[in-house]
Amino acid sequence: MLLTDFVLHKSFTSSEFDGVTAMEIGAGTGLVGLAHARVARRIFITDRGTDILDNCLANVRLNSSMLKFDEAKVLVRELDWKLSWPPPVGTRDASDPSSIYLWSASEIKEAEQATLLFAADVIYSDDLTDLFFDTVRQLMSSGAKKVMYLTLEKRYNFSLDELGVVANGYKHFRSFFTVLDGCGGQDNATLKPGLVGEQIDLAMVPQYIREYDRGKDLEMWKLMYWPD
Repeated sequence: MLLTDFVLHKSFTSSEFDGVTAMEIGAGTGLVGLAHARVARRIFITDRGTDILDNCLANVRLNSSMLKFDEAKVLVRELDWKLSWPPPVGTRDASDPSSIYLWSASEIKEAEQATLLFAADVIYSDDLTDLFFDTVRQLMSSGAKKVMYLTLEKRYNFSLDELGVVANGYKHFRSFFTVLDGCGGQDNATLKPGLVGEQIDLAMVPQYIREYDRGKDLEMWKLMYWPD
């Protein structure tokens, strides 16, 4: 919901997200992608598993009229992080309903020209975080220059090693990118190849959706890929 608030705010106050190709990774219900579909040229809503993808597709069809977007510019596709990027090319089979979520070669090329990536609440398991960032790095290093907006909630657990409550998953997440300085910049010579990140001040994102509490453990990051 936080990332959806951000997308809505961008669409209400600027044209930055208008007419672009974007992808939501680990979409769940597809809420963020649906919000962006109002102004996007193309939005890929991706996740893994037929049940989840069926639900995403149902949400596209249920909300296109209310949100006033063309269903044809929203593609629901399977993206399994275990297979990284690019996904396998598949052939539609009328006897297999799940085949509608397979990628064509042209769709992969189109997705690689996306300039915006979205991911919300995908950081909760170190193993999945490894797979997620491997997929993101492969995708962001292909095709057009991309920016990813990611939201997460810190999850705390008791650690025997630390003898206290810690957010180990969050520490693991932060290990995947270099943080830009407070001014949003850094000497290019000091940047290592890979991902760089800048935390977004949530006070700058109005809360349009009232059905959630932001609390103190929600964060939003802007991530970019710094090439070799």
